Amino acid sequence: MESDLPIIIRPSRDDDVEPMLAIYRRHIRHGIEAGVEDTGTPQPDDLKDRRKNLRNRKLPHLVATRGGQIVGYAYVVLFRKRPAYRFTVKHSIYVHHEHLGRGIGRLLMQALIDACAAAGFRQMIGYIDAENGASLALHERFGFARVGLLPGVAYRYGKWSDSVMVQRSLGAGATQPIS
Repeated sequence: MESDLPIIIRPSRDDDVEPMLAIYRRHIRHGIEAGVEDTGTPQPDDLKDRRKNLRNRKLPHLVATRGGQIVGYAYVVLFRKRPAYRFTVKHSIYVHHEHLGRGIGRLLMQALIDACAAAGFRQMIGYIDAENGASLALHERFGFARVGLLPGVAYRYGKWSDSVMVQRSLGAGATQPIS
């Protein structure tokens, strides 16, 4: 039975690209982000280049597997490119639609937080659709605080939608200078 198989979190590989893109495309077409024309979906080579770039910068790019199948993925990018922001990352987590509510997002979040803290990052930022109650609850459980509301920044299904900005300190956060 599949639910008896463990979920394994590991760094992504090039051969994970197609399953990751399938998860992302499904989110864009049918998920909370749906309702808009899909003109910016990355192609396999785009994602391979992105992974290589993240790896070179020592930014985590993780997958969750169950029974050898990719059931979710997570990654971070620098919050901003300017040097003053080099200790802050912005994260994204995507879970396969058939595996929602099974703890995969929780495992990916914990692994991402641990990897980012170990890499010396001090702050983690996320943007969540205001209607995505499950993601907002997950972030609250992991100590993210709601630090901003961006009203009407997304247009889908013929209406404007809000985004919630969340933030969490990592390690010493902003309590100590960088040595």
